[in-house]
Amino acid sequence: MPTSTTPSSPFAIFGAGFRLIGHFVRARPVPFALAVTGAAIFASGVVLGAVVVGNLTDTVIVPVLDRGERIGNRLLVGLALIVGVSVWKAAGIVLRRSSAGWFQSNSQADVRTRLIEHQLDLRLSWFAKRTTGDLLSVTQSDALQGTGILAPLPYGTGVSLLLVTTVVLVFSIDWVLGLLTLAALAVYVYIDILGAWRIFLQIEDIQKLQGRVSSVAHESFDGALTVKALGREAEETARFGRAVDAHRERLVAIGRLIGSFRTAVDAIPSVSMILVLVVGAIRIRQGFLSAGDLVTITYLLSLLSVPIRLIGYVTWDLASSLAGWQRVQEVLDADDRVGYGPLTAVAEPHGADVHGEEVAFSYDGAEEVLRDVRFRIPPGQTVAVVGPTGSGKSTIALLLARLWDPASGSITIDGRDLRNFARSELPTEVAYVGQSPFLFDDTVAANIALGGRIAFDEIRAAASLAGADGFIARLSAGFDTRVGERGTTLSGGQQQRVALARALARRPRLLVLDDATSAVDPSVEAEILRGLREAELPSTVVMVAYRPASIVLADQVVYVEKGRVVGQGTHQELLESVPGYARLVRAYEEDAAARAGGG
Repeated sequence: MPTSTTPSSPFAIFGAGFRLIGHFVRARPVPFALAVTGAAIFASGVVLGAVVVGNLTDTVIVPVLDRGERIGNRLLVGLALIVGVSVWKAAGIVLRRSSAGWFQSNSQADVRTRLIEHQLDLRLSWFAKRTTGDLLSVTQSDALQGTGILAPLPYGTGVSLLLVTTVVLVFSIDWVLGLLTLAALAVYVYIDILGAWRIFLQIEDIQKLQGRVSSVAHESFDGALTVKALGREAEETARFGRAVDAHRERLVAIGRLIGSFRTAVDAIPSVSMILVLVVGAIRIRQGFLSAGDLVTITYLLSLLSVPIRLIGYVTWDLASSLAGWQRVQEVLDADDRVGYGPLTAVAEPHGADVHGEEVAFSYDGAEEVLRDVRFRIPPGQTVAVVGPTGSGKSTIALLLARLWDPASGSITIDGRDLRNFARSELPTEVAYVGQSPFLFDDTVAANIALGGRIAFDEIRAAASLAGADGFIARLSAGFDTRVGERGTTLSGGQQQRVALARALARRPRLLVLDDATSAVDPSVEAEILRGLREAELPSTVVMVAYRPASIVLADQVVYVEKGRVVGQGTHQELLESVPGYARLVRAYEEDAAARAGGG
């Protein structure tokens, strides 16, 4: 991959641009080669057309009109040559455009796939530093812009060949007109390079502002419930409007910049054509070239007026693509990857034996959330993790599923450090269900299976164990009912039970529940937990618990306070030996009694 170093000068854009183009060409050489071949065919057709017109001027037009010679079959030969050249050029255009589209579309798909693959390889801590809207903008608009140069690139290559051939041909006819043509092209290219540099500096900021627009929009949509509940529609619209206005102002500024440069470069072909005609007429009178030679040169230059303008656009597209690619490469350069080891999962018919030794953890270098945490969870038991708000309960649950890694210390399953498992191996032994489950816009059955090869009978059994089979049966299409984006057609408790069924369908050896049944009724939660204890599952169950009824059902309780494990034992043992635990449980019981009385 090319690096994301920002070009430091106008001409450095070409160095960075060629490296970027080289990366894509190496990945997809065949469509690029076909597109360039088509461009070369077109370029040769343009030159051949000019030669044919010039030859017809000297062999047909001048002899017939000036000397009165009979036309004979010379007209048919001329028409045949013109038609042949036109067909040749058309074939080149078709080959170039179809291959260039193929090249660009496949390259865009490659970049987006690489972006998603790379981001899913990174730690959750990296995602905490970027907004979802900005990452969506990178994957969509920046990836599109970063590959924007690829479609016009073959045409620019063909035009470059055409320009070189043109200069050589004009020099071969008359060196004075050759120098004049070369000077005009040099001025044109210099202005284009300078304009591309100025545009590049502007587009860098525009891409960042576009990411900001996407971030605000995503937040507004994601938080629609909160916005509407608090009556903040007008304020949220104004916030989005400010982001859009900032983006619009920069777009207007770059539009003015492009307009000023285009005015300058568009004048060059016309001015150079006039100069060529004046100087060419003088050279004819001096006897250095014929009328046919001048017609060849002027016809060729007239045909070049549009391609020359388009090669300028290609140069500016290159600058625009580099600006978009900077943001793509910034993501691809992120190296906060999850490390893996060589261990593979085992298919033991019993729950996992889980140990935590001297575990410490903090989120991105902030104050420690866990300090010197030690615990042991015997295989096959149900353990409740209990503690005050902010004590580190959910963090322990995340570490058990290796969604984060400890800063120091270790967590092991059957003596195997979680960090030593190979990629995708640990999730076959450990399943995590959070308080806010994520459901995909798919059917209930597909959300439970989630791409796994799980028989429908197993899906149904997992749903029954999660207490979800009753409400699923009442849905319009049962297990084939689509749940909508993020499961919006289901209640919070129903979403949690589908997510729990998803975990149970994999028959994990360690099931981690981070307040995963908080949205269901206490009686339903107790029924689910009893079912888990009585089921023939090869699972050790660790649950972050708040309700007294759930805590009582656990075989053991791990009590966490201020980032430390203060006590571990049965519910009754901790009531008698840990004052903080006793106070917290009494508070839970009083709250539950108050809720029951209020109901």
